[in-house]
Amino acid sequence: MKQLANDARIILLHHSTGRCVWNGGVEQWFAAYNAQHRTNYRISEVEFPKREPYGWKNYPWDYWNIWVNHAGDMPFMEEPTLEMLTKDYDVIVFKHCFPVSAVQADTGTGDIADETKTLANYKLQYEALKAKLHEFEETRFVVWTSAALVGARTDPEQAQRSKDFVEWVKNQWGQGNDNIFVWDFHQLETEGGLYLKSEYAEGETNSHPNETFCRQAAGRLCQRIIEAITA
Repeated sequence: MKQLANDARIILLHHSTGRCVWNGGVEQWFAAYNAQHRTNYRISEVEFPKREPYGWKNYPWDYWNIWVNHAGDMPFMEEPTLEMLTKDYDVIVFKHCFPVSAVQADTGTGDIADETKTLANYKLQYEALKAKLHEFEETRFVVWTSAALVGARTDPEQAQRSKDFVEWVKNQWGQGNDNIFVWDFHQLETEGGLYLKSEYAEGETNSHPNETFCRQAAGRLCQRIIEAITA
């Protein structure tokens, strides 16, 4: 891969957790970086998928459903496909909100078209996503690992399955010499444990990251985006 141009366009696709990190200073970080390095990287954000008409769901099945199952040059339920997004953006950053970590026990080998949150289903959906992302060789993709849940909103078995998925994404799925760059958000939130650390959470039962954490995470995210651009 060659380094992207100095005016690369970046989009962050997010829901509430991503909004929290965005508000931690992403725009300001890039403004300062551009001023220091004489670049003109342009970053913006959008809720994806929107609450209406698609629904407030941004889990592995949903990215597979919109980008793989309904790929093409037309939007699906008003949501842009990768064929559309890659025409406007050089870097696409996407993530899942914390309900993704409510991973249920597997009941079989998995079904790519099954919306149930299981490790087997997630892996099938991610493998299909990876093949799709590879179709757009000129575009860089920054993929967050799963946002964690606070301990009061999960249990050890569920949390361990969530961490197992994160480890698989980092150490297997995301290890190719390709256009996919994993950002380990789960590690930042948990410091290697199973749960969003209480000092980083909005509350004991609220799995949104707090403002102090998000200011720190925003800079880490921005640096990872720069690494993707300059790889």
